[in-house]
Amino acid sequence: MTSMNWAIGVIFLSQTVFGVLGNLSFLYHYIILHFTGCRSRSTDLTLKHLIVANTLVILTVGVPRAMAAFGLKHFLNDFGCKLVFYVYRVGSGVTIGSTCLLSVFQAIIISPRNSWWANLKAKAPRYMGITTIFCWIMRMLLNIIFPMYIMGKWSNTNITMKTDLGYCSFVSNSKMTRSPYAALISLPDVLCLGLMIWASGSTVFILHRHKQRLQHIHRTNVSSRSSPESRATQSILILVSAFVSCYSLSCICEVCLTLFKDLSQLMLTTSSLIVMCFPTLSPFLLMSRDSSVSWLCFAWISNTKIFSLIRNV
Repeated sequence: MTSMNWAIGVIFLSQTVFGVLGNLSFLYHYIILHFTGCRSRSTDLTLKHLIVANTLVILTVGVPRAMAAFGLKHFLNDFGCKLVFYVYRVGSGVTIGSTCLLSVFQAIIISPRNSWWANLKAKAPRYMGITTIFCWIMRMLLNIIFPMYIMGKWSNTNITMKTDLGYCSFVSNSKMTRSPYAALISLPDVLCLGLMIWASGSTVFILHRHKQRLQHIHRTNVSSRSSPESRATQSILILVSAFVSCYSLSCICEVCLTLFKDLSQLMLTTSSLIVMCFPTLSPFLLMSRDSSVSWLCFAWISNTKIFSLIRNV
């Protein structure tokens, strides 16, 4: 094992540990808020599903890549390869679907009352949960044919075209079957990405227009602190910006990996690192933006208990 492979293995292992701990910390953050009595928000369920999807992506990419870099290249058989890549595809799809859903929901919530979004304001929170579950089901069904193109490296099956993915192989009988399949697996992601960018652009436009209307209000009695809705909107915008940056690169890499047979291992390694960037960083981005809200919630609970004790005395 070369020093380069050792370094790659350490990088993937570190990113995996860092990402899993970050997502578990974010889940613990929600558990604490739940047991302390904080009122849940409409986006909390979708964010919890995002945590699960992030963890699946990190584990199915980081762990096999680290093991392959450390020299264990034949540790997965056909079934193991098919299962790992299927779970990765589903988790990756739910990640982009959940992020898209969050951006669209936030655009609906902050839209003015006279806009055509107004009719959806009251209905949107009720459909967040079922839409998130539908995202899981759709991704499971969409990627059900994906295992057909994955096999273990040790397999002796005679395949015309085979792309080495490091510890497994992507196979197809001819290049003609690769192009339609690449379009099939990329189309939902491209649609979600476009919808996400459109919703985020609408959100920025609404916030800019609202800010212009309030520019003439500069009174001492007006608080300089942003509202919870504004902080939530900024959190979603930061999340979407990070996602668009990471996922655009990873989507391009995946299409290239699907269409072209001869690719260097450096390209495969770079693609995997980019894929893991958003699931690893997103919980830390959200926790850093949500820390002030959590502190206010804890402070409110503490004050409520103190006042309650004083009344009892």
